Amino acid sequence: MSVKVIGGGLAGCEAAWQLARHGVHVDLYEMKAQRKTPAQHLYTLAELVCSNSLRSDRLSNAVGLLKAEMRKLGSLIMQVADATSVPAGGALAVDRISFSAGIDKAIREHPLITLHEEEVTEIPSEGTVIIASGPLTSDSLSDAIGCLPGLSTLHFYDAAAPIVTADSLDMDKVFCMSRYDRGADYLNCPMDRDTYLQFVHALQTAETVPVHGFEEKSVFEGCMPIESMAKRGDMAIAFGPLKPVGLKDPRTGKEPFAVVQLRRDNFSGSLYNIVGFQTRLTYPEQRRVFGMIPGLENAEFARLGVMHRNTFLNSPGFLDDTYRVIRQPRLYFAGQITGVEGYVESAASGLLVGLTVAWREQGKQPPHFSGKTAIGAMARYVSTPNKRFQPMNCAFGLIDALEIKPGEKRIRNKQERYEKISERALAELDAVIAQMEQESNA
Repeated sequence: MSVKVIGGGLAGCEAAWQLARHGVHVDLYEMKAQRKTPAQHLYTLAELVCSNSLRSDRLSNAVGLLKAEMRKLGSLIMQVADATSVPAGGALAVDRISFSAGIDKAIREHPLITLHEEEVTEIPSEGTVIIASGPLTSDSLSDAIGCLPGLSTLHFYDAAAPIVTADSLDMDKVFCMSRYDRGADYLNCPMDRDTYLQFVHALQTAETVPVHGFEEKSVFEGCMPIESMAKRGDMAIAFGPLKPVGLKDPRTGKEPFAVVQLRRDNFSGSLYNIVGFQTRLTYPEQRRVFGMIPGLENAEFARLGVMHRNTFLNSPGFLDDTYRVIRQPRLYFAGQITGVEGYVESAASGLLVGLTVAWREQGKQPPHFSGKTAIGAMARYVSTPNKRFQPMNCAFGLIDALEIKPGEKRIRNKQERYEKISERALAELDAVIAQMEQESNA
């Protein structure tokens, strides 16, 4: 009997891939061919609906460590992301169309994966099931999930930033540079104080799209709409996405008062994402207000920003640290619906679930990932009792601290300390992988 995976996003595709590469047949279900959600634009699997960035690739950053762990564990998502990357300074960003197409091709061509392009409205009553339907789970499936014993579902709101065409930008007003001289992978739109304040005041008074049930407190902080941030005070976004730190305009030799950054969205550099500009402004207002940004006066928008509701489970006490439903062990969840937040975190949860289920399906004890690893720390977070449970990005605060032996001093330098945590995590992961290989060959 095959394992059923519901959802063809990052987590579902990664789970299906891990199952198949370990010899388990998979039936993968994805509804996009029949019905898209408001945030989706492509028909291929593993679509990146918000940013095209998978964030930092450095081991001094927790998500950089998580990506390194995933690479060691044979992640499909990381393999394709690395193959479709575009310049983004110290971050890993991808050509979103090529990335999705690469995942789609790998899944469709694997002989042990059968793709069903249809909507699932009920949880299958038999066999092992992995639900990776994501934060945009359909109403019917959400209702079915909500009926599971011991569960309450929660919601928050998410938003996507606009994308502009490169040839519509006024390059006489824009300069190329990454922060702290880490290449020239970003376009920067500099603002003086007066221009910045005029822009902020326009943001604060612009018309927004009414979203049913929307409240500021129900928006994930990492995807706060730019206009909501602006309403916190005139200088709020100057210390947020528009901070000029590490950027000097080569034409003046000085740091601008504020900077709007544009990140390449595809291989050819014909499209750019406005960094940090998630929004729920009306479409006409997006064109008007964002047209006040120097260099974007005549910008053509390939995609305007959009806001949508995300669904996540109240996972603590409902899922264990392998993302398995405690009361119904044949059921697993993976991805953002579990309360992990971010593309990489979602894919990592799918990887852990796929490996775990593959080993259990073959009668073996699955590998254990401790809290010393990023992948294990994320699973521990969603399964540990927490009265104020909220979606969470990977962070070093979730990972076990370094042990301090008698006579040793705590490493004060934060970057050095984080790199040491990463070294320990990867060493532990190497030992887990070696044990997995030994048991596979036994």
